[in-house]
Amino acid sequence: MKIEQGMTPLEIRSSLSLASIYGLRMLGMFLILPIFAIYAEGLPGSPSAFQVGLALGAYGLTQALFQLPFGMLSDRYGRKNIIYIGLLLFALGSFVSGYSDDINIIILGRAIQGAGAISAAITALVADLTRDEHRTKAMAMIGATIGITFALSLMGAPVLNRLIGVPGIFMLTGFLSLSAILVVRFVVPTPLNINTSKTLKEPAPSFKSILKNKELSRLNFGIFALHAAQMAMFIVVPIALAASGGMDVNQHWKVYLPVLLSSFVFMVPIIIVSEKFNRAKLVFISSIFLMLIAQLMFGILINVFWGLVASLFVYFVAFNVLEASLPSLISKIAPPSAKGTAIGVYNTCQSLGVFFGGLLGGFLADFGGSFSVFSFCAILMTLWVGFCIFNASTTRN
Repeated sequence: MKIEQGMTPLEIRSSLSLASIYGLRMLGMFLILPIFAIYAEGLPGSPSAFQVGLALGAYGLTQALFQLPFGMLSDRYGRKNIIYIGLLLFALGSFVSGYSDDINIIILGRAIQGAGAISAAITALVADLTRDEHRTKAMAMIGATIGITFALSLMGAPVLNRLIGVPGIFMLTGFLSLSAILVVRFVVPTPLNINTSKTLKEPAPSFKSILKNKELSRLNFGIFALHAAQMAMFIVVPIALAASGGMDVNQHWKVYLPVLLSSFVFMVPIIIVSEKFNRAKLVFISSIFLMLIAQLMFGILINVFWGLVASLFVYFVAFNVLEASLPSLISKIAPPSAKGTAIGVYNTCQSLGVFFGGLLGGFLADFGGSFSVFSFCAILMTLWVGFCIFNASTTRN
């Protein structure tokens, strides 16, 4: 059978448009990360670090609760219909958070945002609209979009905070979510029933078998650990950056911009070498090691400005490689007849990481300080490394 070379214009359009919507979902989580802890210090009642962590993590709790049902419903009722519902919920939560300066109402709004759990439906729709030989490229676009969204959020959030404040950022993400509905309706193609008919001919793996799949389980733990550490560390990093560098939060982009750009420059050759010499597994595990080193550096150097900058550089290199790799890995391993369910489990684990990272990070920051936060993150990375090293098939090409 002749295999067509290169992605078709339809596949490119599908992948890019859905990656942008996926990025919007991540934007709602990432944009407030570098500024919310400092913003919360000025809220009525002076919220504790635990409340700040809960506000950051509430998004992940409801994501976890709705992610898997939305993924399964997308298998039954269609990807686009579920995406519409999710985007409306996301917009509603954004407006609730934007209209209040009460930390409890903000937590409620973040929880409503998270209920718009569209990640599994989007990822499954990408799989529906791309051929097998190009699916990894499409999933890599989603992974790259997450990294780019994270980078743009860290650089743009301080600027947006100066212009419209945190409430304005919430409102902006709400309006962007509503506009994304139009993109889904008029730009994203509607898949034919080719994949669906193929799927119906295959016996769908049971939900239990998805949970017991060892390769999927290791990747699920990885995304949990990655995002738990991310949420926990950003409860203390912005405050430490302001204290050690004497910088107003609106000036933090001056640190994030050069660090992020240099980390991307450093990351690209790593990806190229891994693909050229078939060393994806080695690069993947090395990136987890690098993430572990970053957390140890944070714990030791958190009060030293240039040490904090160096730690951020190491962190971003590792994060970008891992975040770009995981979606394509999960897509390759997930059974075609239950892809929506498998991806739903994966995204549920990501969301649980967001929730528990925010919750435990806030608790540890309140009662043990920043060192305990980074110790928690380091333990997560150590466990992840252990899973990969003792299970050779984890990152099979």
